[in-house]
Amino acid sequence: MAQLAKAPASKADVEEGVVFAPKFDANGLIVCIATEAATRDVLMVAYMNEIALEKTIETGFAHYWSRSRRELWRKGETSGQTQRVLSLRVDCDQDALLLEVEVGGDGKACHTGRKSCFYRALDGRGALVFSADGA
Repeated sequence: MAQLAKAPASKADVEEGVVFAPKFDANGLIVCIATEAATRDVLMVAYMNEIALEKTIETGFAHYWSRSRRELWRKGETSGQTQRVLSLRVDCDQDALLLEVEVGGDGKACHTGRKSCFYRALDGRGALVFSADGA
């Protein structure tokens, strides 16, 4: 199984170093944004615990931690909407991840049946409106 490094000693090491040492929150989670590599569309935001991150690195397929079900899940395990990871990036302070993925199955990522979980926008009156493309 992939080994994750302990937190680097200094802020400079975290921000400018080459050691991958993701910073999990008090619940043992790190936020992860998944984008479609081909279109750069944001597909979803999810969370990973250390095991999900290790399995993602080890298998090349996205694994997440479900906060509501309190369990590990491999994206697409039941829906077929797999996410093959082409790139994994970390932000400057290593407390957020960005995945560039190739989507399998029907190309959708959202449990509502849409391509993206971000299918609504706030309009000028403060109401949610659905996107024109039904993403």
